[in-house]
Amino acid sequence: MFRHGLRRSGCSDSIGILPQGNLKWVFQSGASIHSSPAIAGNAVYFGSRDHRLYAVDAATGAKHWEYVTGSWVESSPAVVDGVVYVGSNDGKLHAVEAETGRKLWEFAVGYPVRSSPAVAGEAVYFGADDYSVYAVHAVKGVKLWQFATDGYVASSPVVAEGIVYVGSNDGFCYALDGLSGRLRLRFKAYSPVPASPAVSHGVVYCCNFSGRLFAFDGKARSSPWEHELRPYWLQAYAFGLPVPKPSPQSGFLWEVKIANRVESSPLVTDDTLYIGATNKLVAIDLATHQKRWEFVPDGVIVGCIAKCGNNIYLGTGRGTLYAINAGTGEVLWKFHISSAITSSPSVSQGVIYIGSDDGALYAIE
Repeated sequence: MFRHGLRRSGCSDSIGILPQGNLKWVFQSGASIHSSPAIAGNAVYFGSRDHRLYAVDAATGAKHWEYVTGSWVESSPAVVDGVVYVGSNDGKLHAVEAETGRKLWEFAVGYPVRSSPAVAGEAVYFGADDYSVYAVHAVKGVKLWQFATDGYVASSPVVAEGIVYVGSNDGFCYALDGLSGRLRLRFKAYSPVPASPAVSHGVVYCCNFSGRLFAFDGKARSSPWEHELRPYWLQAYAFGLPVPKPSPQSGFLWEVKIANRVESSPLVTDDTLYIGATNKLVAIDLATHQKRWEFVPDGVIVGCIAKCGNNIYLGTGRGTLYAINAGTGEVLWKFHISSAITSSPSVSQGVIYIGSDDGALYAIE
């Protein structure tokens, strides 16, 4: 799935072989590739702005099949139990047989689906531009529930311990019950949350568009009318009225300012959080919440970062793919292509797969 698994960790298992920056193969689609590849078995699955979902051979880049949708495919596919699930700007979530590309079903919401689906049990979770989060039956393609927010939901849901976490452009990050869709926590991030959060050891990390990183308790619950009443409480306290000092919002643990703008997802290991913040890669110590190091690449960081072994991989708008030492921020190697890198890198079996604005998917070993 997008960013490896249900918790959107961005971390891939190392088999002892790490990419060294050598081109393995190139596959050319008909338009820009913003969809991040998913690797399952011997195939790489990804979408393109040419309205197609592709499956190509992971070893050779030879095309297995292509599936045509009604618009751009910017959503990143999830591959589970022989089925590929992907959203399209045609306003539908598509379910396709992984081996053949045969359509199994489609679920229409009527607005673009840019969010990348998460599949857990019998449910497929995704967001849409109709301001909603959906759960759809993975086999039948029928709606299980729908939760309305007040903004676009381009964020890709995270699922951990039966709870669905997702950001919205309304400036909140939501925790929803996976079975019923009922609200558990509405965490205020103060500006749009376009990227997926990440979950580690019960803590949820999300970054807003304005560059603030928040950590909150994934099991916390919102108090009734909490955000509606809070402004009046703050005003009363500021005017010296006999009210208690306002407490932090439900679930709040800590926050730190990363940059002036962030549109990507955090990557969390046991003791460090990494995030691409527009023009720099930042490593944050989770114990002290202080910056360990930062790296400034040759251009804007596009998409999310990936980690395999002790290496971090990121692409830039100038077409450079970097391998960075996760402990020090040192550049290990870089690979340059002729156009902007427009998808997040995916790493599997010692190979990085990444899409570009020139319509090509690159495999780099």
